[in-house]
Amino acid sequence: MVVIEAAPERVVISMPVEGNTQPFGLLHGGANAILVETAGSIGAALHAGKGKAVVGLDITCTHHRGVRTGSVTATATPLSLGRTVTSYEVAIVDDEGRRVCTGRLTCLIRDV
Repeated sequence: MVVIEAAPERVVISMPVEGNTQPFGLLHGGANAILVETAGSIGAALHAGKGKAVVGLDITCTHHRGVRTGSVTATATPLSLGRTVTSYEVAIVDDEGRRVCTGRLTCLIRDV
């Protein structure tokens, strides 16, 4: 994974499909989930700030289409940035900009 942009309001991460496929040669659904978790967690941690930790409460992924080659890019944007809970929507697209997966991550903000 390569972090392209990281701020509480927007996190962008790209990842190659190669090396992240299931036995049929498609991008593994779990790889999509990892992108959702990573992008949302980075945003939540940046929002929380120093002296805080974030832990996942809920993650969902809806897989829209398969990808066999190239790379995918995840963009996380906040749905809610609270004092104790954050929620991010994460859109994952292929190299042509077609949506591959839509995910949502909710994190709890805790004191370290």
